Amino acid sequence: MSSTPTVGVLLSRVRVEEKLLIDELERRHVPTKIIDDRELVLAVEKRPELGVDVVLERCIQHSRALYALNVLETWGIPTVNTFEVADVCGNKLLTTMRLIRDGVPSPRTRVAFTPEAALEAIEELGYPVVLKPLVGSWGRLISKVNDRDAAETILEHKDVLGTYMHSIYYVQEYVPKPGRDIRAFVVGDETIGAIYRSSDHWITNTARGGRASKCVVTPELNDVCVRAARAVGGGVVAVDVLEGSEGLLVNEVNYTMEFRNSIDTTGVNIPAKVVDYALEVARKAEQTSK
Repeated sequence: MSSTPTVGVLLSRVRVEEKLLIDELERRHVPTKIIDDRELVLAVEKRPELGVDVVLERCIQHSRALYALNVLETWGIPTVNTFEVADVCGNKLLTTMRLIRDGVPSPRTRVAFTPEAALEAIEELGYPVVLKPLVGSWGRLISKVNDRDAAETILEHKDVLGTYMHSIYYVQEYVPKPGRDIRAFVVGDETIGAIYRSSDHWITNTARGGRASKCVVTPELNDVCVRAARAVGGGVVAVDVLEGSEGLLVNEVNYTMEFRNSIDTTGVNIPAKVVDYALEVARKAEQTSK
């Protein structure tokens, strides 16, 4: 490796976040290679000749990210994030189990495998509850279930849809929010910044119209977010946090985080922090290989 590692950016298309990361790499004169996942062909029986020292994963589709990271990691190419992080964060149940394993506070959750069992789980938790697909983002296909009639209807729809992911019923307690939740950005062992996402709707994702404002990173918030990041494997992640009646609860952890609405709001140069981390991963990998 030269004194400055070469960074490969694995992406589906250049969105705002990818442009900001590429601009930051160019500003520092870091050798950079764009790897388009729509054109990528990996000969899995040999180490890919990509000409990079680290791959910064920015795919839109979870499946492309997951399998590309698996191949790259198997052949010893360092990636940000790792296959483990993508695998765990890409599945809400796997994320929940890691949080529980490591004692990170999170909403009460039930998993069931038939509509009948799911209905029992819903009524045990008590209305309202939240039904979520195991895989998904941007608040899509998430349902707040207020009563038994709604539960029976939604469960029937999921059953008839018949896909693998719809046949696993992931049910969470509904945590009343003060019109907002928190998205915190963790890089390595530090919560570098956080925003409140506010909305009149119970779904507060900025992709669904939530308004971003600055959230001060308190010691409590930093602690719970760093613990959540470590639980899923560490790296560069966004942690969604709910303000429950008894304290902070980690709702989800995202591994290909979006941050376009959070740089000015937090006052943190998020792309620079991500690039710093990717370069450090590359340097540590080089030292390990010596």
